Amino acid sequence: MHHTWTLRAISAALTLAFAAAALADDPWVVYEGKEGPGKGKHIVLVSGDEEYRSEEALVQLGRILAVRHGFKCTVLFGMDPDGTINPTNVSNIPGLEALKTADLMIIATRFRNLPDDQMRHIVEYVEAGKPIIGMRTATHAFNIPPGKTYSKWSFNSKEWDGGFGRQILGETWINHHGYHGKESTRGVVAKGMENHPIVRGCEDIWGPTDVYTVRLPLPGDSKPLVLGQVLEGMKPTDPPVKNQKNDPMMPIAWIKTYQGRGGQTGRVFTTTMGAATDLASEGLRRLLVNASYWCLGMEDQIPARANVDIVGEYRPTNFGFGKHTKGVKPSDLKLP
Repeated sequence: MHHTWTLRAISAALTLAFAAAALADDPWVVYEGKEGPGKGKHIVLVSGDEEYRSEEALVQLGRILAVRHGFKCTVLFGMDPDGTINPTNVSNIPGLEALKTADLMIIATRFRNLPDDQMRHIVEYVEAGKPIIGMRTATHAFNIPPGKTYSKWSFNSKEWDGGFGRQILGETWINHHGYHGKESTRGVVAKGMENHPIVRGCEDIWGPTDVYTVRLPLPGDSKPLVLGQVLEGMKPTDPPVKNQKNDPMMPIAWIKTYQGRGGQTGRVFTTTMGAATDLASEGLRRLLVNASYWCLGMEDQIPARANVDIVGEYRPTNFGFGKHTKGVKPSDLKLP
């Protein structure tokens, strides 16, 4: 009998030890900033969409910002209880408390319904009037049912017209403008914005995702920086479509400001591009890096051609539902 209890006690202790070891891995990944202009600044990148592989795009963007530019980058993910990344889990993004020390939030979520204790960190960040970059589906970042604490942040809010997307980023979900999966996008710098620091060195912007519809003019002090030319096919060499989709062209990247609760002015950059496959474009990567500098008030430090070389291996998964790589843990994404 005593021997049986001893074995049980050992088994229980081992179980607890293995559980503790599993919990020791944080459900996020941090890339400590190397040397560069961003040293001392903290960027929190919030992924979580079922379709466009933000869990891959933001890891690569975070690596570039940390290794090439010196920013400390914390990347957050939609997570399952077993510690694996699951962007289809719409109600769990651990680590949002990192926004308390963030100088910039980069968000690429889609239709999230986060619990109040997680959502509160995003709300407090925005209410503080701090800078934000929204990518692709961030225009429809949240879908919180009526009656919940933060339901007005939803993409379809009537209480706060268009929710976070419309009110803070400049637009909510409207529609696909290009033919999804059939017509890719070439970025064309908007007339009169050729000398803006964000588009510096961004001569070649292309992505396989389609242009999103936005309502014109964009609200408030929004200024379009890049327009989306709809192409006939899925290659950067394809010609523009010969129909009304390019007359006028939709903005695919713009800047604006918003007011925090205390009257603070926050800078915003929004792009409706940003799938993992879009980041294969050097021009788009540079646009996002330059935008990070601008949002932080560091536009004077944007070089003629910011270094946006890929860090590590980058083989982005094509967009589509149910295509995320299963079984990946944040600890698997650390740099050697």
